[in-house]
Amino acid sequence: INVQLNIMSFLSPQDLCNLGSTSCYWRVAVQDPLLWRYFLLRDLPLWTSVDWKSLPDVEVFNKAFSEVSDNVLYDYMAVYKKSCPQGRRSLKSSRPRYGAVTSFLQSLVTQPEPRFAMFGPGLEELDDSLVQKMMTCPEILLVAGLPQRQIHGNAGFGFHFTLKIKFFALSVNLTTEISFSVERRRARAEQAVAVNKMFYQENSIAGNQQAGHYSVIAQVKKVCEVVDGFIYVANAEAHRKHDRQEELARMLAMIDPALGPPNRPLLVLSCVSHTGVKRIPCVYMAHQLQLNLLHQPWMVQDTVAATLAGLLNGIEWLLEEANCKNVQ
Repeated sequence: INVQLNIMSFLSPQDLCNLGSTSCYWRVAVQDPLLWRYFLLRDLPLWTSVDWKSLPDVEVFNKAFSEVSDNVLYDYMAVYKKSCPQGRRSLKSSRPRYGAVTSFLQSLVTQPEPRFAMFGPGLEELDDSLVQKMMTCPEILLVAGLPQRQIHGNAGFGFHFTLKIKFFALSVNLTTEISFSVERRRARAEQAVAVNKMFYQENSIAGNQQAGHYSVIAQVKKVCEVVDGFIYVANAEAHRKHDRQEELARMLAMIDPALGPPNRPLLVLSCVSHTGVKRIPCVYMAHQLQLNLLHQPWMVQDTVAATLAGLLNGIEWLLEEANCKNVQ
């Protein structure tokens, strides 16, 4: 058995599933939980996206393996198939397609372009500007209409995702990444944190500890009331220090259900400046930001600011989720 497990550990998960379809013996053999836990821990850092339905429990890869308890608590094979991007795509393709019907129905009504509020430390802290690249890379995202528009004093840009779909990305980061301000450049050169003027802090006492609670300023609050979803740009560069508790507090202030319709989707772009930078894997990013505490659909997508790699995958998911919500 040990020899069989050793051999199977060199197969891909897809090949392992094919092996399991050859006989009853191999069907049982390939379901060994230790084998699939090995695959999970090996492949999980390489996945480029994870969402609210597929995030594996943190205990699956943090605690030591126990053959007695884990066989009962965790089906590692099922966890792997549910969490890996290939498994999510196959589940998505197997759903009934109502796209043609909904497209026809929506064509009868004038639909405003979806609007998304973009914010987060990855807009300021990275050496390459994600927004600047989005504005100057027409082969990936074509700017639609006027180069710059505003909602309640906040600058935004319209983009063509496809020939038929437009969306509006609204920057609500007032330091600001749109104008590439002197303040932002100086803070980055001095390795300091630029003052974020979107939020104000309300301190409260929780037990024996002082807990920080943020609210957004009135100008940003008006934006949050009218957008169809949110794009949070996280700094995923492993060599930098990150205060994820602070980030979560500010994120919760932006997506507060009291500021607009509930269940608006949240896309987290786990962003690095360029491909040579070591990144925090997206699954770890989801757990660091404690996205499992959120009550709306979310997805974390690995993104590279210099090339926009991964951006279109995230935008496609966000448009799909926003469209489903509108149809409902």
